[in-house]
Amino acid sequence: MVVLNKIYTRGGDAGTTALGTGERVSKFALRIAAYGNVDETNAALGMARIHLGGQPELVDAMLLRIQNDLFDLGADLCVPETEPSDRPALRITQAQVDRLENEIDLLNEELQPLRSFVLPGGSAGAAALHVARTVCRRAERGIVELAADPAERVSEPALRYINRLSDLLFVASRYVNDKGAGDVLWVPGKNR
Repeated sequence: MVVLNKIYTRGGDAGTTALGTGERVSKFALRIAAYGNVDETNAALGMARIHLGGQPELVDAMLLRIQNDLFDLGADLCVPETEPSDRPALRITQAQVDRLENEIDLLNEELQPLRSFVLPGGSAGAAALHVARTVCRRAERGIVELAADPAERVSEPALRYINRLSDLLFVASRYVNDKGAGDVLWVPGKNR
């Protein structure tokens, strides 16, 4: 259980912050940037849910579960993978990745195949989901960059989860855009 009685600690005043292990690192460390981008993705999802007004309920329920998963992902990233410890860390699981894949398939079943790329927009909710998708892609780039550092380790399910999430957000944007009927399609070279 998390208990937050005091919000400020002054511990970061010198430009460092604590990982879940207690180790202090620079606030611009790759690991901090990675889970900071995950936090931004979560905030973008909160804004998308407001724009959607809880509708459709199916998508809102998915997004609420994902927001909770993103806290799990942040917890996963804030405790570096190391040798086995007496204090197990919270990690993203393959079951969470599988759920995203199942939800992508469920939403996609009702969409017409795309014949062009989709421009972000159509409805406020769809546009907000596209913003969340692009923030999620930035989070993914940060996590991949962290994983590429030989001194760092990131779990495979965490990498798969953030990759699938941006796919789900794309499909959800089309779903809330009148199941794709409200999509604005890219017309290559239209304004030449």
